[in-house]
Amino acid sequence: MMGLLNALKTEHRERVMALAHDASFPAGGRIFEEGRKADRFWIIRTGAVTLDLHVPGRRPAVIETLGPGELIGWSWLFPPDTWHLGAEALSPVRAHEFNAEAVRRLCDEDPELGYALALACAQVIGGRLQSARTRLLDLYGPYAGGISP
Repeated sequence: MMGLLNALKTEHRERVMALAHDASFPAGGRIFEEGRKADRFWIIRTGAVTLDLHVPGRRPAVIETLGPGELIGWSWLFPPDTWHLGAEALSPVRAHEFNAEAVRRLCDEDPELGYALALACAQVIGGRLQSARTRLLDLYGPYAGGISP
């Protein structure tokens, strides 16, 4: 395992993985939509997923592309449990799917595991925020598209 689960101790990773189910998405399939209920998350096994941001009057802006071992979705961890971005399968995707309520319950039962998982998710969030900032500056910054002052 890579990414998020790799940040957990073996015993914690095994407990989380015991809750996993297999999921697959066809290329071009929407995994979730920004603003909707976040009740699950995924760890990519194979394939690629794009994260996108709704931009009124335009196509969604692709913020980041994720690959094997990476977390799809962190919004389930924090109220109000709604997606902050959208996600689409760039290629056929196979993933481990986790029910958010079951994982939160596990975290409540084992605070050490909960802290480790929250910390690992926070690191993912920090990286995603930096990627989003950079991408949005590329798309909409003062010099985007070759326009100069």
